[in-house]
Amino acid sequence: MPSAYIIASVTVTDPVQYQHYLKLSTEAIKAHGAQVCIRGGQVEILEGDWDPGRTVVLKFPDVESARAYYHSPEYTRAREAREGAAVMRMVLVEGV
Repeated sequence: MPSAYIIASVTVTDPVQYQHYLKLSTEAIKAHGAQVCIRGGQVEILEGDWDPGRTVVLKFPDVESARAYYHSPEYTRAREAREGAAVMRMVLVEGV
């Protein structure tokens, strides 16, 4: 069964409020056993016109686990805390 990745590109608009989201999303990540591959960090654009903002990549054992994380009560609380603090672009990608 292929693994799955949640990939997010975030533009933080309220850094203070975003810290509350980070706390709750960290709890959700731990509760659902996601592997954090990237969470912030320096970005170097190699090709194209792209400004990814803050980049996050989470690895899950499968698509169902990634969906369960996203729709969980823990991550729902984090999403609610993020409202007004960031612009989120997020995808779920099936991996290898």
